[in-house]
Amino acid sequence: MTTSVLDRPVDAATPASPPPPRRRRRRGFGPRALTYTVLTVGLVLWLIPFVWMLLGSLKTQGEILQRPPTWLPQNPTLENFAAWFGPLDFWQFFANSAIVAIATVLGNLVFCSMVGYALAKMEFPGKRVLFVLVMVTLMVPGVVTFVPLFVMVSSLGLVNTYPALILPFVTAPVGVFLMRQFMLGIPEPLLEAARLDGAGEWRIFARIVMPLCGPPLATLGILTFLSSWNNFLWPLVAAQTEEMYTLPVALSLYSTGQNATNYGLLLAGSVLVITPIIVLFVFLQRWFIRGVATTGLK
Repeated sequence: MTTSVLDRPVDAATPASPPPPRRRRRRGFGPRALTYTVLTVGLVLWLIPFVWMLLGSLKTQGEILQRPPTWLPQNPTLENFAAWFGPLDFWQFFANSAIVAIATVLGNLVFCSMVGYALAKMEFPGKRVLFVLVMVTLMVPGVVTFVPLFVMVSSLGLVNTYPALILPFVTAPVGVFLMRQFMLGIPEPLLEAARLDGAGEWRIFARIVMPLCGPPLATLGILTFLSSWNNFLWPLVAAQTEEMYTLPVALSLYSTGQNATNYGLLLAGSVLVITPIIVLFVFLQRWFIRGVATTGLK
């Protein structure tokens, strides 16, 4: 009788032969090191103006103007910051900027979401024409509508008021486009199931669509806040008294004179202006990156 290989006893003392070692691919460190080097150089070049601004805000006017310039302040001083919090009433300008920026952000989050939902998930006559108009307004420079907008605000008696600073920017075409592109990716069966359960469009929008739009809402909020916070030309024209000045307007008017510029005051004010923006982005950067990455994907 012949025995097969499977019927033969296996010697327990004989160890099984190890499998042949796999060849590991050597990853070259040249491209990676070059990438990190380029990114590091770019980061340093990007940070140099901010470091110079921060250090310059601690210098006196004479030290800023001396040649050759110095990086570190020889006699650090907080007089430039004290001037903003003292006679210049920084908190009034900060409150004006905060009120205008927050109201503008809230308006864009609400109205841009509504228009984006209508263009993405509802059918009505003229839908394509309306979307084309939204896209066309993205190509129109703001300078073209500046004078007609001021004439309209002036005719309504809103000059030098908060509505004059807020209402012209309460809805942005880029916000409508951003929200529409994201809402196109929401599954249609989810909305149809809600309609079959008797939910109306307002309830679907508020209870289903909006909770899914966290990333694009954060992206839109950050972009709108940056635009409103840094807006200079329109508040310069619409705000005509010191009580209505925003931070960029106050920074320009009080640090730049007719014959000379107080660079220390200008740098200190710039530090105060950009600090809220940096803090906001640090807390919302995860949502901002997610919103940019997912917008437009279906």
